[in-house]
Amino acid sequence: MDRHDVPETITAKDIAHMHKEDIKIQHLFNCRALTYWFDDKRKTAFCLIDAPHAKNIEEMHNSAHGQIPHEIIEVDASVVESFLGRIEDPVNEAYSNMNIIDDPAFRAIMAIRLNRKTLNAQSSQEVLPEIADGLFDQFDANVVRQNREGYLLSFKSVTRAVNFAIALQSELKNSNQDTKGGPIVVNIGLSAGLPVSGSGALFNKTIQLAERMCHVADKKIVLTTEVKDLYKNENSNRFADSKYIVVLSIQDENFLNQLMDFVEAEWHNHELRVNDFNRPMGLSKSQLYRRMIDLLGLSPANFLKEYRLDKALGLIRNEHLNISEVAFSSGFNSLSYFSKCFRKHFGQLPSTCLDLDVH
Repeated sequence: MDRHDVPETITAKDIAHMHKEDIKIQHLFNCRALTYWFDDKRKTAFCLIDAPHAKNIEEMHNSAHGQIPHEIIEVDASVVESFLGRIEDPVNEAYSNMNIIDDPAFRAIMAIRLNRKTLNAQSSQEVLPEIADGLFDQFDANVVRQNREGYLLSFKSVTRAVNFAIALQSELKNSNQDTKGGPIVVNIGLSAGLPVSGSGALFNKTIQLAERMCHVADKKIVLTTEVKDLYKNENSNRFADSKYIVVLSIQDENFLNQLMDFVEAEWHNHELRVNDFNRPMGLSKSQLYRRMIDLLGLSPANFLKEYRLDKALGLIRNEHLNISEVAFSSGFNSLSYFSKCFRKHFGQLPSTCLDLDVH
């Protein structure tokens, strides 16, 4: 998939004509121009092309119309379809010669993280489809990824994404039942962006922020400022009235990304200490403590510990490691301390997870 940043004078008709010119000569460059998306508001166009190399795409575009892409990334067609809903040109009966596609590639991306009080609680595959029965179709949610930790969803409309999140939290509150013990709690992060934006992978920056926002607070829907503004633009400057919603400021988004960049790079380092946090963050120890309490509800020490424990659980489930190896790989120097923290956090010993075979 490639991205074109086009001049203000370019129209949807111009993009459709360029796509048609690509198709005329695609065989000369061993390419197949499958489809495109055009965002008139942001003046960006995205082409999905089957080609052996990026150079073939550049040469085809240059020969067809002279519009060289600003970025090209390798993508999986099935992943593109899950995010954007199609991988070929739609049939447009209104135009016989010029198939003008009215579909920007800008998407609202939602991460849903299931927070279970015990490891025996049902996984998201069991819980959320039952609770959210009908919501996926009602709000046109595309399921990009589903695992036992939660969902990744894509929406064409920010309004539908926000309303889906509100409806889901309402359904969870009404049910508030987990047949294997404890209430069902989900954290929802909602960001928005373009599929190709300098990150090297499809919607990478948007997904990353949505998933990171799931750390912000329990029982909340966390939105970026951009999502809030887009919602208001789609709804006559009105915003959703919901007690569940938290909107991050631009400053909070930047802080969260900076913090998570550091933690994700260093969490496994058993020599890492909380005192190491403030220097790369450019904050004093007291400033860092206040920011993390305000945004995440956790002190730096507790956040690092819970992050490591969640990672440890993933290692137990997905890697063939013994408990000592898991503890050390997760940044714990002491096996006894790791087991104590794990039991307090998840309600059972890490060795029990192996015995239960919860892979």
